[in-house]
Amino acid sequence: MWRNGVPDLVVAPWYWANTRTWAWLLVRLNVQLEVVGRENVPPKGPLILASNHITLADPPIITVETPRRIVWMAKRELFRSPVMGALYRLFGCLPVRRFEADLKALREARNVLRRGLALGMFPEGTRSGRPGMGPAYPGTALLALQTGAPVLPVAIMGTENIRLPEGLIAFLGKKPKVRLIFGQPFHLAHPKRLKAAVVEEATREIMLRIALLLDPPYRGVYSSLVEEFSQRKG
Repeated sequence: MWRNGVPDLVVAPWYWANTRTWAWLLVRLNVQLEVVGRENVPPKGPLILASNHITLADPPIITVETPRRIVWMAKRELFRSPVMGALYRLFGCLPVRRFEADLKALREARNVLRRGLALGMFPEGTRSGRPGMGPAYPGTALLALQTGAPVLPVAIMGTENIRLPEGLIAFLGKKPKVRLIFGQPFHLAHPKRLKAAVVEEATREIMLRIALLLDPPYRGVYSSLVEEFSQRKG
């Protein structure tokens, strides 16, 4: 199987050789990290990992702390550099045009899930740069509804205090505290017809599940969803 011009027989060993060595060490040297719920990650089978997104530090931290290989959907601009683009391809990342319906990327993502792999997505489509989630785009929910793959909500907090690239020498000083939480995987209800309203409601469900894992300052525009949920539960 080839992906982005790179055979999967190359991608898989390259991924593990890097994430379980220098990448893991770099994260642990530079971050005071607390990981909760790693046991919630299904060991096999198709999976959509959906996380909030604060800074560029989020993907490497989630990657090295997840006990499964993640095929990340990454913005197409990252692949334009000859060097960095080649590295993203070697890691098996899928380029996607953000903020629009990228049908090719969605097709590739469905293929990833059909092969029983874990697909990593940031539903917000971009990093916030600070605590507080922004509105999500429908791509994550659409894929979950189309494929029936379970969604694993993931929350990350504290990466707003990491400054790259100077943060790479944080081990010489005080390490920023980062908390990573893996929630319980869940399935979205399979609709009879895939209407826009169904996708919108599914998006709200995914973002609520992420928001429930986050501390209040990180919930952003989804704070009201958590309040509504708490009132219903009460």
